[in-house]
Amino acid sequence: MEIFFTILILTLVVSLSGVVTRILPFQIPLPLMQIAIGALLAWPKFGLHVDFNPELFLVLFIPPLLFADGWKTPTREFINHGREIIGLALVLVLLTVVGIGFLIYYMVPGIPLIPALALAAVLSPTDAVALSGIVGEGRIPKKIMGILQGEALMNDASGLVSLKFAVAVAMGTMVFTVGGATLEFLKVAIGGLLAGFVVSWLYGRSLRLMSRWSGDEPATQIVLLFLLPFASYLIAEHIGVSGILAAVAAGMTITRSGVMRTAPLAMRLRANSVWAMLEFVFNGMVFLMLGLQLPGILENSLAAAEADPNVEVWILFMDVVLIYFALILVRFIWLWLMKRFSLRFLKKRPMEFSSYTTRELLIASFAGVRGAITLAGVLSIPLLLPGGDPFPARYELIFLSAGVILFSLFVGVIMLPILLRHVELPDNAQTRKEERLAKAAIAEVAIVSIQKMEERLAADTEENIDDQLLREVSSRVIGNLRRRADGRNDVENSELEENLERRFRLTALRSERAELYHLRATQKISNETLQKLLHDLDLLEALLIENN
Repeated sequence: MEIFFTILILTLVVSLSGVVTRILPFQIPLPLMQIAIGALLAWPKFGLHVDFNPELFLVLFIPPLLFADGWKTPTREFINHGREIIGLALVLVLLTVVGIGFLIYYMVPGIPLIPALALAAVLSPTDAVALSGIVGEGRIPKKIMGILQGEALMNDASGLVSLKFAVAVAMGTMVFTVGGATLEFLKVAIGGLLAGFVVSWLYGRSLRLMSRWSGDEPATQIVLLFLLPFASYLIAEHIGVSGILAAVAAGMTITRSGVMRTAPLAMRLRANSVWAMLEFVFNGMVFLMLGLQLPGILENSLAAAEADPNVEVWILFMDVVLIYFALILVRFIWLWLMKRFSLRFLKKRPMEFSSYTTRELLIASFAGVRGAITLAGVLSIPLLLPGGDPFPARYELIFLSAGVILFSLFVGVIMLPILLRHVELPDNAQTRKEERLAKAAIAEVAIVSIQKMEERLAADTEENIDDQLLREVSSRVIGNLRRRADGRNDVENSELEENLERRFRLTALRSERAELYHLRATQKISNETLQKLLHDLDLLEALLIENN
């Protein structure tokens, strides 16, 4: 019963955190607000204690979030930015593990080399979710954000695999060699991608069978869709490959396989709403859990530091700052080197970095904030070695990683708005122009199909439709489409006409809804009729508002 109440409290807090950020007189990013609320709830006076199981955390929260990110990531853009993403998600991670690992080893007393490399490994993954929460959607230029999102999807796996190697070496269960580590990484990465693709493909096949057997009932299909990222993750981990990459691959495969395109209408509408709700709750839970762990991490780490004569507490705080800025420096230098390499050797097909200004390089550097994967990774480090001795400097590793997470968020809140202040974003006029061209093109195709349908119905003796009625209905539909097709030439009048039509239709819909409730109150229609007609009106209203 206690677990049930805890889940209800956390869900309520996540829901209210967005309201709190809006009513405050000053602006604070939602992730930081959720972390602060979590830390407040863990304070002794409130006493909300949640045991943090890193393996359970990874299974429960990370697969659906990565699946949703993969679902929303355009596959073609991801492939087009493949060189940039590999450079950041693979090469930069390895440089970070080696460079920052040796820096921690020489800078922080009491941390041996292998644990230092393990700490650098968990600090290498970036968090696109936290980044979006800090700056908001659409604030970072698309040419930067697309690469950052692709990097965040892939570097979780490379960072956690590096951590796995470091912990295995420290535990004495593995002897590190460059060749062996490379083969193991390729096996884990490629195997994870293949596992996600296969599971997603099998889901698509089963969905078609379900649609055939159950008709348009979406409940079963949505539940299967919800289970897909967990199935991908667990199956991949069971066979010894990357579950994280499997969840990402499953999300990206769904968009390319045509599963959602051919799914029943009811499923597509409800699936989008369900996933939007789940994504909001899971994102909030991640940061709330991070806040709930902070007081305990701080208390235990400081107590252990005070008991260790070789460690000064204030030095640990300075180490957090130095490690963070070392991460930013390594990231900036690598981005700058990739830019110079592209300009020098890839003149025919340069990378996206070649067009980055110094300001954009700084934006991409400070945008590398750390988040939930870092915390889950460092807390997954075992307490004891096989011989029964404590894992070397574990409390320092946890304190430093939690400090870097918080400090990266605070610095991002300060630096990114400053760097983005004079950055030009794509003009919305270009987007509206593309929308008008697309609407005109599809309207012309629709007119042709209606004309062919009219001819077919007129020639079909079994339909027995009056010719005048047929011409009247087709002319009315074609007239609406013709105005849309001609709208590209008269933009101002076309937009005014569409806006007026939308306002009239919305007014009519709301009046119809009010009359339906009146008819039900006077018992002229049944509740079943009311619900059916309300559902139809809601779909129409959602369509009109979405196109606004």
